[in-house]
This record gives sequence, structure tokens and C-alpha cells, in this order.
Amino acid sequence: MSEEALKTLSDRASEAHARIQSTYQHINPVVGVRRGMRDNGIPADAMTIECLQTRRRILLVLHDGEPDVVLYQFGSMDEDAGDDFERIALSEVGTEKLFEWMRDYLSDSGS
Repeated sequence: MSEEALKTLSDRASEAHARIQSTYQHINPVVGVRRGMRDNGIPADAMTIECLQTRRRILLVLHDGEPDVVLYQFGSMDEDAGDDFERIALSEVGTEKLFEWMRDYLSDSGS
């Protein structure tokens, strides 16, 4: 997994985060990059987008073996991530997609 893919995803998430904060102040997500998987021998990096108010989390994983793919999962901050991840091309996870995910899933009306 290249640092470039992680930087690209981080930049897009930061832009989406800024848009969410200016449009939907009640969502107020927290974006974090976690490299702990590497510490456990898994060649991947994770990004979490969490909302403390709704306790919902979007988990994004970039795996070295599939550098152009993002594995993602919608879940709860109160539960461990499951094994079932959706797959999407990194090129499709743009600022607009991340904005929509934050708006639609992290809000009180998210499903």
C-alpha cells in the first residue's frame, strides 16, 4: 500500500469533513488514521470516520495487496468491526462520496 493512496484518501476525507462541518454542524465527525494493523503484521492502514453523538462509525481499509481498492464497513463505535466489508475502487471514493456517507450514515436519521 503506497503512502500516496493513504494521503489521497486522507485529503478527500478532510475536504468532506470540512463540508460536513459547515453544512451539518450537528454531525461533527471525527476522522482518524490508524496504522495499528501494521503493528500486528497486517499490511494495511485503516481510517475511521466516527460521530460521537450517534456512536456510528465508517471504517475504511487500504490493503497493500489491493492498492486501488478501498474496503469499507458501516458500523457502531460500540462494536468491533465485523468480517464483512464492501469493496469500492479508490478512484470512486472521492470527496463527494465521503460527504454523502457522512451525511447519510452518521446523522441521527442514518440507517
